[in-house]
Amino acid sequence: MIIIFGNVNHRQGRHSGRYSRSFNIIIFFKLLQDLHHSYKQLFSEISTASSEINQKIYVIGGFVRDYYLNRLSSDGGYDIDLVTIGSGIRVAKAVAERLGTNKIAVYRRFGTAQVTWNNFVLEFVGARKESYRSDSRKPSVEDGTLENDQFRRDFTINALSWSLNPDDFGRLSDPFNGLKDLEERIIRTPVDPEQTFSDDPLRMMRAARFATQLHFNIESKTRQAIETMAHRLEIVSKERITDELNKIMASDQPSVGFSLLFETGLLAQFLPELCALHGVDEVQGQRHKDNFWHTLKVLDNVALVSDNIWLRWAALLHDIAKPATKRLHPQHGWTFHGHDALGAQMVPKIFRRLGLPLDERMKYVKKLVRLHLRPIALVDEIVTDSAIRRLIFDAGDHIDDLIMLCRADITSKNYRKIKQYLRNFDHVEQRIVEVEKKDRIRNWRPPVDGTDIMKICGTGPGPVVGQIKSAIEEAILDGNIPNSREAALEYLHEIKNNYKKEHPTKSLKRL
Repeated sequence: MIIIFGNVNHRQGRHSGRYSRSFNIIIFFKLLQDLHHSYKQLFSEISTASSEINQKIYVIGGFVRDYYLNRLSSDGGYDIDLVTIGSGIRVAKAVAERLGTNKIAVYRRFGTAQVTWNNFVLEFVGARKESYRSDSRKPSVEDGTLENDQFRRDFTINALSWSLNPDDFGRLSDPFNGLKDLEERIIRTPVDPEQTFSDDPLRMMRAARFATQLHFNIESKTRQAIETMAHRLEIVSKERITDELNKIMASDQPSVGFSLLFETGLLAQFLPELCALHGVDEVQGQRHKDNFWHTLKVLDNVALVSDNIWLRWAALLHDIAKPATKRLHPQHGWTFHGHDALGAQMVPKIFRRLGLPLDERMKYVKKLVRLHLRPIALVDEIVTDSAIRRLIFDAGDHIDDLIMLCRADITSKNYRKIKQYLRNFDHVEQRIVEVEKKDRIRNWRPPVDGTDIMKICGTGPGPVVGQIKSAIEEAILDGNIPNSREAALEYLHEIKNNYKKEHPTKSLKRL
């Protein structure tokens, strides 16, 4: 591959200021010869389609960045941002026609369009200049040049672009030394960081997200601006914040992002409960661990063994109620009794505030937070089958995830303790397998239902039907009767007269 470096002087107005700098242009005479063939084919078609309608077009942003970081997928699938000099909708329609696809979504209000072809998603936008009011995320927009568009990008590494035009096909435009920042693994804004973050405060979250995903550092002036402007996150919608948060959560080491969010003051803007875990209290020589850093370690431990983002949320929130339940006991030191139950109650409120789903995913997180102390209580060699049955029954299909969370919760610096705790969990898991194989309690449904109870007892609906049903369930979980329909029906006949004596109500008058 032949590379030519050259300097080009560049002057550009933005907002009320003027900027002047030189930037490198790299021309690839053998265009990106190591690109996957599907990318080459796609770029050739886009080049032809745009030139036929006489519109300049460029690949910009994440695709170019990830090419130089060797992060492109080998199967050719990728979301690709393209900027054109002119109408993004017009060129998108031309490209869709050229590719033979009718999968095009047009967003006229924003002047953008999306084309889906094979496993590519192509986002088209016209180059533009933007200016913002301090109290709004709605910019004033004008048509612009490629350089105008690069100036409005969030970070230097996302301002890189390639030309797809026939006269300079493959030219790299790098006005802010983004390649150098890639090499030095730095997140830096293309212009004054306070201006960049004022235009869109979500970019502060994106800085933490990119630093986490790419294992980069945030440049000092950029980080200082985030610390100064963290409060500006208040004008950003909760949905946009949570989208970035979930991308951090899904990374291979999410603690990096949460540490950055905490240290820059961003985390306090939307998840103060997590910040409240930070710190160590000491009274008369009695100390407790810093539950914030413990929580991030648990989160990383889960990330090592599972991509399940909701299990990761359970890890993040498992100790969320410790500040509210913290007490100093004269004999036992610091305690956090009930933080599991209170934490489970806090989960729906936090999910609602962050715009997270309130469906089965929230219930899953709530369940794991509520149960995360239960398995460690079952490490005794003489633990009863009943206790194991109840754990399996309460956890249901999530028992394996619960054990995974409990293992991740072991963060002692004492290697001998860690080995002992892990052996304890090995024992619990073995007992779970044994009891489940014998009693089939996971996702268990009681062998008799309300209809059976009403028929046998000769009664209609009422509270006592639920009470009898619960009594049968308890008998099975306690091991007093087998987990079978025959045994449950027999037990029902035995106890119905007891309920007649204890509950001489209208609903039981025929018992």
